[in-house]
Amino acid sequence: MRLPLRKVSLALAYGSLGAFLGLIIAFVIYLESRTDLQLWHAVELDAEFKAESNVADFGAYLALEDRLFRELDQAIYEVLPAARGQSIDRYRRGSLADPQRWSPDWNRSFVLPTDSPKAAVLLLHGMSDSPYSLRQLGERLHAAGAYVIGLRLPGHGTAPSGLVELTWQDMDAAMRLAVRHLAEQATGRPLYLVGYSTGAALAVNYALATLDEAALPKIDRIAVLSPAIGVTPAAAFAVWQARLGHLLGLDKLAWSDILPEYDPFKYNSFAVNAGDVVYRLTREIQRRIAKQTKQEGGLTALPPILAFSSVVDATVSTPALIDGLFKHLPTGGHELVLFDINRRTEIEPILGWNPATIVEALRKNTARSYRLSMVTNENPGSDQVVVHTVGVTNDEIVTTPLQMSWPRGLYSLAHVALPFPAEDPLYGGAPNTASPGIRLGTLALRGERGVLQIGAADMLRLRWNPFYPFLEHRTLEFLCLE
Repeated sequence: MRLPLRKVSLALAYGSLGAFLGLIIAFVIYLESRTDLQLWHAVELDAEFKAESNVADFGAYLALEDRLFRELDQAIYEVLPAARGQSIDRYRRGSLADPQRWSPDWNRSFVLPTDSPKAAVLLLHGMSDSPYSLRQLGERLHAAGAYVIGLRLPGHGTAPSGLVELTWQDMDAAMRLAVRHLAEQATGRPLYLVGYSTGAALAVNYALATLDEAALPKIDRIAVLSPAIGVTPAAAFAVWQARLGHLLGLDKLAWSDILPEYDPFKYNSFAVNAGDVVYRLTREIQRRIAKQTKQEGGLTALPPILAFSSVVDATVSTPALIDGLFKHLPTGGHELVLFDINRRTEIEPILGWNPATIVEALRKNTARSYRLSMVTNENPGSDQVVVHTVGVTNDEIVTTPLQMSWPRGLYSLAHVALPFPAEDPLYGGAPNTASPGIRLGTLALRGERGVLQIGAADMLRLRWNPFYPFLEHRTLEFLCLE
């Protein structure tokens, strides 16, 4: 006996709905089975800056930041007992990961002034990071004569809970206060933005905003590292996990990662909202670009942009950097610098994704409006690296030896590696570098799998850049400070 088609369709629909609900329930049960949330995942700090905060200038922002860190001490550090032995708990005073082992505490905004600045530079760190990530570059820029501010973006440098309610507008509002302050301190001097990851996206978005908002101080040049111009489309849906958790009263669903906090200047736990913030910021950039390209003059008034990116990046999309930004730029002094994988390791057979296709396509594209540089092996049999540069007006490749080489055992750079030299006391890989506390650049714990909460992928991810001297030199050269 044949069932009516309508009943069959209903049965299939109910079955699919039941399977879908079953998957959701299983997913929720899995997320709730993770390790318990800690005090730093839930604490609410009332002194954190918001876009709607009554803060008139950067001086008031720093004063509010002072209140914020006093509140952090009272809410966490004075509640939890001090560390014993060789603890690596960031939120216990005296541990190897205690930020106060470093001087100053690089979780806070820093100002490097000078009486007669050659330029003014604002440094913008990435999501879940702190001003420490651009500390080295900031000190070098200051030594070259720049008035430098390393801005602590709202939600950062305190507790991971600061990422749960954060918006990109909060970060943008704080950045505008700092830009205005720099413009006042260096009247008539060039004003530059240097951004890393999400900070890079904030820098580009601000520069685009100046094309519409005449009252904003203009930017002369922008340098960006591992820029978050495009992220995976899955980020658009991840926020529903947090919304479901809020609806059901399940706080763990607000977190994509719940991890021990052992890094003094970066959150290890990651809120779902933080990923959504980056996604919304990248969408805002695309909206502004689309709007400007339809107007007369397009993006011709956009300041020159220098971008550094690894061809393999697990955090942001390198192809999106090209398709979402660089292909829209008119000729105007822009440059894209890509760090290739180590071609001597012969790892192509085990690569999950081989960047060779996009690298070759970029080299053959003669319609570029920007200079393209590729840091790569001198030849497939050599550890020595060179930079191949192709100009805008021709396809001739200029090769420059860098007098640098791939260290043994490294097959690529990583998103988190670009701003840090080998000698960095926290993230660097130089074995003889002194550190006041924990050293994460050489962390490699070995034992049975499944025992540690810290995954092997996190321990083995490269945290420092063997070619940092080139990046630093090229940045200062681009900013006319060398």
